[in-house]
Amino acid sequence: MAGLSRTLGIFGAFVAVVGAAFYPIYFRPLLLPEEYKKEQVMNRAGIVQEDIQPGGLKVWSDPFGRK
Repeated sequence: MAGLSRTLGIFGAFVAVVGAAFYPIYFRPLLLPEEYKKEQVMNRAGIVQEDIQPGGLKVWSDPFGRK
């Protein structure tokens, strides 16, 4: 019985570490989209799209926009 609880503890710790790593990468932007939209506006402030993107390619779109 002690072996089972040790295995479950190790597995639970692994799941917790993976969850803690994915929170800021995946879940936080989904929960707080306004904060990330503001950050993207600041990051793209001095960029002229025509200078960077070659003709004929898809235009940049809002990554937070829903289809």
